[in-house]
Amino acid sequence: MISGSAILGMANAAFAVDPAQLRESAKEHFEVIPSMVPAIEGNAVTREKVDLGKKLFFDPRLSASAIISCNTCHNLGMGGDDNLETSIGHGWQKGPRNAPTVLNAVFNEAQFWDGRAEDLKAQAKGPVQAGVEMASTPERVVTVLNSMPEYVAQFNAAFPGQDDAVTFDNMAMAIEAFEATLITPASRFDQFLEGNDTILTETEMAGLELFIDTGCASCHNGVNVGGTGYYPFGVVEQPGSEILPPDDKGRFAVTQTATDDYVFRAGPLRNIALTAPYFHSGKVWNLEQAVAIMSSSQLGTELNDTEIHAITAFLETLTGEMPRVEYPILPVSSPTTPKPAAMVVN
Repeated sequence: MISGSAILGMANAAFAVDPAQLRESAKEHFEVIPSMVPAIEGNAVTREKVDLGKKLFFDPRLSASAIISCNTCHNLGMGGDDNLETSIGHGWQKGPRNAPTVLNAVFNEAQFWDGRAEDLKAQAKGPVQAGVEMASTPERVVTVLNSMPEYVAQFNAAFPGQDDAVTFDNMAMAIEAFEATLITPASRFDQFLEGNDTILTETEMAGLELFIDTGCASCHNGVNVGGTGYYPFGVVEQPGSEILPPDDKGRFAVTQTATDDYVFRAGPLRNIALTAPYFHSGKVWNLEQAVAIMSSSQLGTELNDTEIHAITAFLETLTGEMPRVEYPILPVSSPTTPKPAAMVVN
């Protein structure tokens, strides 16, 4: 196969990439996002559970202040994140890391940048209890939900046969079921993988070939073009402190293993064009700049501007069809619903 650099160099000579050959190479690294909701082990994705989970995802009363919901930091109208360097939580506190997109998160090996949550159920419990995020407790959440008869009825329908269906664990399972529906199939890249020879431009195909040949696909692969495996940020050369904060050592905080210093889960690249700023620090707002940083830090390669442009063009083909989510009408609070806590941080 001719290298991506050679393809770009011959572009003016009307050189055409062989789509079939490139497709076969791409299929060794990537998979198409399915059009059907994936199954979740131990958590059947039922209509009742999804409907409940959608309300919980949008309900700010799960937070102590009754202001912050899951959608606050994972805005489904903005690519599944908040487009901020780091999220703003309880008491206007600034979180430590950039919020990852919730779109296609069901395909990730683990959740959070350091992989500390094994699945979406575990992830859903974290922000609710984090003092810098929603600042609530499992006990408060259950009290809030039990105070509204409509929620009690929905929990009983979603988790039939349980003596007490309104639990913190069931809350997380319902949110997990809803988040499993937030997939973005039918991107132009997926259509290319499925056999459409004309859906990508020559520049985009050259970028795909470069993405494979330079080694990007060794970390960013699979159905989510990333989201699996843990790698040092700076395999070849660590970026500066303005991009890699020295006090955030990544997965080390989870494993307490010295070799996990500055190790992070490979970021999923689906819909990456929608989710600036980039990296766990959220310090890079331009996708081409992010590509350049990754090429030097992770690959030890200084790509030229044409090559960076081509890879960026390929990454933009990863934007799929957004899930259509109708904003839910939430249950009405009752006189026993806990009042919002003051957003005061000592």
